[in-house]
Amino acid sequence: MTYEEALTWWYGRIDYERRAPKPGELKLDQMRALLDRLGNPQDRMRVVHVAGSKGKGSTAAMLATILSGARYRTGLFTSPHLCAVEERIQVDGSAISPDELAGVLTTIRHTIGDELNPTFFEVGTAAGWLHFLSKRTDIAVVEVGLGGRFDSTNVCQPVLAIITSISYDHTKILGDRLEQIAFEKAGILKPGRPAVSGATGKEAAEVIAGIAAERGVPLAQLDRDFRFRYEPGVADVSLPRVTVQTSQRDWPPFELSLLGAHQAANAAVAVAAVEELRRSGLTITDDHVANGLKQVRWPARLEIVGRRPWIVLDCAHNTASIQAMVDTLRETFPAERRVVIFGASGDKDVPGMLERLAPNFDHFVLTQFQKNPRAVAPEDLAKMLSGIRAVSCEVQRLLADALQAARRWARSDDLIAITGSIFLAGEMRPMLVKEN
Repeated sequence: MTYEEALTWWYGRIDYERRAPKPGELKLDQMRALLDRLGNPQDRMRVVHVAGSKGKGSTAAMLATILSGARYRTGLFTSPHLCAVEERIQVDGSAISPDELAGVLTTIRHTIGDELNPTFFEVGTAAGWLHFLSKRTDIAVVEVGLGGRFDSTNVCQPVLAIITSISYDHTKILGDRLEQIAFEKAGILKPGRPAVSGATGKEAAEVIAGIAAERGVPLAQLDRDFRFRYEPGVADVSLPRVTVQTSQRDWPPFELSLLGAHQAANAAVAVAAVEELRRSGLTITDDHVANGLKQVRWPARLEIVGRRPWIVLDCAHNTASIQAMVDTLRETFPAERRVVIFGASGDKDVPGMLERLAPNFDHFVLTQFQKNPRAVAPEDLAKMLSGIRAVSCEVQRLLADALQAARRWARSDDLIAITGSIFLAGEMRPMLVKEN
């Protein structure tokens, strides 16, 4: 297939990123059958498997950058993509090329025949394994798509499993209690394989520890087996720093390229993961860790995309990540007034996000992303906001108009935040990068 034909075929699959799966639709039987036909590429490489409600992509990116710096050929599989679908599959920071993507998709299409009907995510996951194998990666860092127990990535036997954090997200699928969500995330733990957990809430931590004990999983837990201290930075003045203490040692302070206390927690998880990988035989020096944490680039995570006024792009999409963004903006960016461009998916806790944003912004520009049908109409967002707090707001259906409206409102010493969804961030980032 040509590249265009391959994408048309791929995007023609059932896509749970465009509509939420129903209970019982997420299974592993078809994924296992597909990979079996492809020769089980996931069993022919070392894998670090990363799950979590938030922070899993950032932690995966940190660890992949550290491993690449340590001269290990490192694959990175993440989802969803921000701007281009090729971003999902990277080796040493370079995304799969259009020709390479067309090649692996063609292989998959010819392999499945008429008997299998894999979803969009199952095809993408298989494409990642095939690409990593063809590139002879030493290790692959693989981010879970949804949940963990029945996620399409959960067909590997990782050298290390990581659970970054547990908070309310995808509650219609994973459950509306933290214990239920933790149970689904902990589904990636494999008997006898070590794990690192950054989940600190009592309910979630107990569930993860219990499953680890049942399966004989050596588990390092944040706030029990390792801790961190965070020093905020100031935008364009100083980088934030994190100091990690584990049962083995006190690590030196590390500068972070990613902003916020939540990223310091992710960095602590990555450092604990490095200790486990060292025990497995990998050679990773302190300098590799320091350079990786300082050099990692993970767009749309409190990313500065404009100055005077500050423009900060963040793909926070649940209440916990919105609160983390608000806290980081307050401590990192000196600004007179703050305006937020907000758009969200209908399957998220939109009122909860607006409740956390409303006291912290002087003006709202409510909008919607265009390329995913899960977007909430901005008029509906305005109704929700009016029921929460009386705050200055306007509705702009088009993203370019939303950005223009925010710019009109903000002065040079103000701040514009863009948040609410990775789909919103993905559609707005190209226009902001082009400007700069």
